[in-house]
Amino acid sequence: MKDAVLTPHAAYEIKRRGLDEKIIRAVAENPEQSEQLRKGRWLFQSRLEMGSPPKTYLVRVIVDTDRSPPEIVTAYRTTKITK
Repeated sequence: MKDAVLTPHAAYEIKRRGLDEKIIRAVAENPEQSEQLRKGRWLFQSRLEMGSPPKTYLVRVIVDTDRSPPEIVTAYRTTKITK
C-alpha cells in the first residue's frame, strides 16, 4: 500500500482524531491483520503503543483497493482490542 492516497475524508478524519499520517501509512503497509470487508475494500489493523503514558490502541485503516492508486478511506484508533 505504499502508493495509496488519502481521500479528503480520510485526511479530515485523521486530523480530527489526532492521528499521524505516518502511523496510518505504516499500518496500511505492514498490518498485523487484514480482512476483506467486501470486494475491493480491505481493513488493515495493528496494535500500537501511543500517548504518554503509553497505552495500547488498535489502529484500523480502511482502504479501497479496487482503484489505482488505492485510496485510504478512513482510519481510527480504539482501545477495544478484544472485540
